[in-house]
Amino acid sequence: MRVGPENASAGETPNATTSAAFSVVVALSICHFLNDTMQSVLAAIYPILKINYALSFTQIGLLTFAFQFTASLLQPAIGAYTDKRPIGYALPVGMGFTLIGLLLLSSAGYYALLLVAAGLVGFGSAVFHPESSRIARLASGGRHGTAQSVFQVGGNVGTASGPLLAAFIIVPNGQASVVWFGLAALCGMVILTWVSRWYGEFRRAAAGRPVPDTRLAHSRRRVILALVVLALLVFTKNIYVASFTSFYTFFVIERFDVSVQDAQVLLFVFLGAMAAGTLIGGPIGDRIGTKLVIWVSILGVLPFTLLLPYADLFWTAVLTAVIGVVLASAFPAIVVFAQELVPGRVGLIAGVFFGFAFGMGGIAAAVMGQVADVKGIIYVYQICSFLPFLGLLTIFLPRQVKAA
Repeated sequence: MRVGPENASAGETPNATTSAAFSVVVALSICHFLNDTMQSVLAAIYPILKINYALSFTQIGLLTFAFQFTASLLQPAIGAYTDKRPIGYALPVGMGFTLIGLLLLSSAGYYALLLVAAGLVGFGSAVFHPESSRIARLASGGRHGTAQSVFQVGGNVGTASGPLLAAFIIVPNGQASVVWFGLAALCGMVILTWVSRWYGEFRRAAAGRPVPDTRLAHSRRRVILALVVLALLVFTKNIYVASFTSFYTFFVIERFDVSVQDAQVLLFVFLGAMAAGTLIGGPIGDRIGTKLVIWVSILGVLPFTLLLPYADLFWTAVLTAVIGVVLASAFPAIVVFAQELVPGRVGLIAGVFFGFAFGMGGIAAAVMGQVADVKGIIYVYQICSFLPFLGLLTIFLPRQVKAA
């Protein structure tokens, strides 16, 4: 049986080292917060960019597409590559590309440069998510769902904070003030350098240990079907989330005639609720099983999404919060379920579910932008309200098998 640090990096065997290293998960969650705060700045300043560059909704959707397309293409490839050949300091280098993208976003003078800036920020995401998800699992001490929740909630809080910070920093001071968010990238690079050193020490300590069992618990055909179903569920979730991150501010401005800052606060309500849902989803999945969490989350949100396009301002805020909590609780469960279906391919699975599925959400954002230009933004939310019906696909998932 072949042994070595590369095999240990699969992260399937809890040990004393990982049990004592949960602080690494917290550090990664902080960096996830910084990373997604910076990434959410792009969507948060769409109203400013729309005015400054006279953009159509289609062009707004293409900005989202440019960001998510780079992440979509590269995350699974990076994850698959580093499953076999871990790269020690990939995380701080990836954060450096995000920094370059932000600097360009703050000074871009025309639309093409905005697309390049969005692509660079997406590339930083492509490196960060599969690598940090792998290391979080290594440091989980066997609490895989909890580790995924702690790691992911940093990203959700960051995504929620970006629009709020943009409302009070960028809206009053203009596009050039995006440069201040580069400080977050520098802080992230420092923390991720420390995490990378821990990862190197972990790999050296793991050298010579037996290779974890990577045999499939189900037939190959059933595993492929389950992964397709999980990807479709995440795709469905991300289309709906993309309708919020790209167009929610426009929706509430048009429907209720609120200010840009008030619209950003309402978007913060949704994204903050998603952070809460992410935090509770993993630990609940560890206790009652991830499959049940997926059922309740994806299908259970349907009544609220159907009501949202017709609610008044107060109930829109309430429904927005409920939708965010219920919908977000599924994602940690989906990632853990998929990782346990294919043991030893943590990076690839993380890349697919953080990258490819989010990239498909970006394509959906571009399509929704075109629909909004033709039919209006309210029509987009009426159509998207039916998406959670696809939660019925959960019936095709096999029984859950816990990783050792």
